[in-house]
Amino acid sequence: MHPIEHLRHVARASGADPALVAVEAASALAQMAAMDPAGLVPACRRLVERHLTSGPVWWLSARVLGADDQRAAARAAGAELDADRTARHLTAALPEGASVLIVGWPDITGDALRARGDVEALVMDAGGDGSALVRRLGDAGGDTSLVPDAGVGAAAGTAELVVVEALVAGPAGILAAPGSLAAAAVAAHLGAPVWAVAGVGRVLPERLWDALVARFDETGGEPWERPAELVPASLLSHLICPSGMVEVAEGLVAATCPVAPELLRRTQ
Repeated sequence: MHPIEHLRHVARASGADPALVAVEAASALAQMAAMDPAGLVPACRRLVERHLTSGPVWWLSARVLGADDQRAAARAAGAELDADRTARHLTAALPEGASVLIVGWPDITGDALRARGDVEALVMDAGGDGSALVRRLGDAGGDTSLVPDAGVGAAAGTAELVVVEALVAGPAGILAAPGSLAAAAVAAHLGAPVWAVAGVGRVLPERLWDALVARFDETGGEPWERPAELVPASLLSHLICPSGMVEVAEGLVAATCPVAPELLRRTQ
């Protein structure tokens, strides 16, 4: 497939694991860097516009645009995404026998729960995503319960731990699936731990984070109709990231991509 067609295919993808989308984009950008390096800037701008709340897509684009050897940077970024150990760290960190509330189908968290047979997963339905994960976890032998959207407060009040997975993160907090804010707020108010999960490429430098959030706010619509919501850093107790469990303030500023000025400007 020609790299431009490959990128168009990636740009049209919706609902997929952000890391998988970014891995596909990395392959296409590596090809483009070899064939049409002048096209990388508009290509990366289009990618972030189509995947606005995907931290890995912004991270990948910034890594590529900020590199001297852009082809090598794309390949290295794809390999780093493939080698993400965040799920393993979460698997090891989950308390034995704990009841854990999650929202929808968070990919990294779902992988960690499938690897543990002693954790009770309370899965908020989140418009149908949660029910699919409950079936998947049940097939793997896990102890799971489906929580209707209206029951998120009650579930957060009974769970021993709430885990919210970042689509993207920055110094102010994380953008996560709808329902994450309510779950985190109730748990934090009652003194229960709230862990954020941020895999490779999810944490952005402040300037890129601010640009992303500004564009997200400009998408319009009522806040409760949007595909993601901000969970402030103040509600989070710890962050699980590729290096393990870290303090929230430390983890949310530990970006591993440069601030690519090209991404601060939009496609004309």
